[in-house]
Amino acid sequence: MPQGQDLITLDARPEPVRIDRARSAILVVDMQNDFGAKGGMFHSAGIDIAPIQRVVEPTARVLDAARAAGLPVVYLVMQYRPDLSDAGAPDGPNRIKHAPLGLGAAVPAPDGGAGRILVEGTWNTAILPRLAPQPGDLVVPKQRYSGFFGTNLDSILRARGIRDLVVTGCTTSVCVDSTVRDAMVRDYRCVVLEDCTAEPIGADLPRGNHAATLLTIQLLFGWISDSGRLLDALRAPGG
Repeated sequence: MPQGQDLITLDARPEPVRIDRARSAILVVDMQNDFGAKGGMFHSAGIDIAPIQRVVEPTARVLDAARAAGLPVVYLVMQYRPDLSDAGAPDGPNRIKHAPLGLGAAVPAPDGGAGRILVEGTWNTAILPRLAPQPGDLVVPKQRYSGFFGTNLDSILRARGIRDLVVTGCTTSVCVDSTVRDAMVRDYRCVVLEDCTAEPIGADLPRGNHAATLLTIQLLFGWISDSGRLLDALRAPGG
C-alpha cells in the first residue's frame, strides 16, 4: 500500500482502496464531440449518445475537485492525421471497424465549420465544451482504443510519479476497458468511476456492456467507485 500524508481512502468495489493523492491523476477517455455531441460521429450514425451525455456533469464536478486538490488531469483524444496514415492499413482491422462510422469523412460541423470524422484539428475531435481542458491539463492523442498503445501516456505518467489513476470517459467496454487493461499490466492502479463512464452498446438491456465491463474490472483489473465517493474522499480531513 502507498505510504505518506496524502493518502485518501476511497469507498469502492470490491473493497475500499487507499490512493496516494500525490501520485494520482484523473484520466478522461475520449470525451469528445464525435462521441458525445449532436452532429458527431456516434450521433450521425444513429448511436444513442444519451448515456455519454449523462456522465458529463458528474465528470465536470470530478475535474473541478481534482484540480482544486492538485491532481493532474490527463485527457485522451481519439484522432487521426488528415491523410489517415496513422489509422492502419486499409485492410487492417482498425480501418475496417471504423469504416462504417465514416472515418475521415468530411461532414458539416454544428459550429458552422468544416468537420471530418475523427480527424485531428477539427470540431469532431475537440473535447466536449463542458469538459474542456484547463491550463495545466495534459492532452494525449491516440489512434487505437487503448490510451497506452503508440502514445507517450506511460512516460508522461511515470515522469510525474503517477501510480494511481481515476478513470472517466467513454466508452466503457471499448476505450475505457482497453486503457484500464493496459494500465493494469503496467502496474497502475485504476479506479473507474461508474457514473462518469458510459457505454451505448446494450444500454437498453437490463444488463448492458457498461455493467458487464465494470464487473470484470472490479474482479480482475482495478476498482469501481463513483463521483460522490471520490468527492467525499477528497473533502475528508487529510483528503
